[in-house]
Amino acid sequence: MQFSEYQGQTILVTGAASGIGLAQTQAFLAQGANVIAIDRQLQPAGLVSTTALNYQVADVCDEVALVAAIKAGVAELGQPTIVCNTAGKLDAYRPTLDTSLTQWQSILATDLTSQFIVTNTVLPAMLQAKHGVFVNMASIAGLVAGGGGAAYTAAKHAIIGYTKQLDLDYAAQGIRANCIAPGAIDTPMNAADFAGDAKMAKWVASETPAKRWAQPSEVADLTLFLASRHADYIHGTVTPIDGGWLEK
Repeated sequence: MQFSEYQGQTILVTGAASGIGLAQTQAFLAQGANVIAIDRQLQPAGLVSTTALNYQVADVCDEVALVAAIKAGVAELGQPTIVCNTAGKLDAYRPTLDTSLTQWQSILATDLTSQFIVTNTVLPAMLQAKHGVFVNMASIAGLVAGGGGAAYTAAKHAIIGYTKQLDLDYAAQGIRANCIAPGAIDTPMNAADFAGDAKMAKWVASETPAKRWAQPSEVADLTLFLASRHADYIHGTVTPIDGGWLEK
């Protein structure tokens, strides 16, 4: 897919060091965009340094560090017109009685609150420019139970609600916000499913109508479309990319 409109635009991606966030970063760079990439991990070998990339090491759970990372990226590459709120982590499928308050707060801070912080940091400039696009990472766990534990499922449901409200509040001022809801994506976050004899990964594939896991690049391709002018009339939606998991 080629989207010439991205040439020269600045994109902000959180969770950019691996998995879907890395694939999104690579996809936008390949389209000629400038990317502010944020992750708590150091810049991965698979992400080559260029003048179009501003890589910032920051924990999205640390508001001060996260805002500072965004401002440093903006100072070099300009205000982002598109934000991919992708950073997230799983909760080991813990039910509520097996989830401590600390674990609960950690999942919500990473998966949900980070999106709130990023959004509120960049939204004022977008409103001034009367244009801005948010692609927030939800999950099939934001639509049904079973895709995570109590904390992860709660966070992903909340992301969907937050995204819908964000779009409703600011759509008339040039802002678009949508969610992506991935199913089984082969990323480091799901490495435990592939451990040993990969029994869990095989079971997930067998339970998915498409009978396979997806690659992060497939989610990145969907992101390119949702963030583009071709999707300008798509507002406040949740787009599953799940191999048919939700159709069952």
